Amino acid sequence: MPRHELFNLALGLETPWAVTEVRFDVQARRLDLTVDFTRGSRFLCPVCGHAGGPVHDTKRRTWRHLDFFQHQTFLTAGVPRVTCADCGVHQVAVPWAREGTGFTSLCETHVLDLARQMPVSGVATEARVHPDSVWRILRCYVEAALVRQDLSGVTASAWMSVRSRKGTST
Repeated sequence: MPRHELFNLALGLETPWAVTEVRFDVQARRLDLTVDFTRGSRFLCPVCGHAGGPVHDTKRRTWRHLDFFQHQTFLTAGVPRVTCADCGVHQVAVPWAREGTGFTSLCETHVLDLARQMPVSGVATEARVHPDSVWRILRCYVEAALVRQDLSGVTASAWMSVRSRKGTST
């Protein structure tokens, strides 16, 4: 099995996405995977769902992924923007990461799992990421969970106090 194919399976990539390049630096203990989509691919409009939007252009992005064999792993891809006849030009969502984050979904899940068991400093050390990155991931998922809760009877919370001190609204 070619190594590109192995990484496609490990990452759960499906057409039109595939690993196109693998760079392994033993000294730096780093694995870089380049992911690309098949030339001529068409994507759904991320705003209205209109099918078959042609690629307008791409923006190169990199995400921190789970370590492979104790080597820091990064995914880099040209993320397409599609032209929609109804909505204009919009960037598509990639299947391996949440929009606006520098981490793959699997890496975020790993961070969340670790956060259940240890303090943020331990999570950062174990995941080999900056503690601020851990806090950003936690904040995103805590806020998403809070939105789904009926908190009509709550008048104060520690989370509200922390956000108020940072100058954000609750």
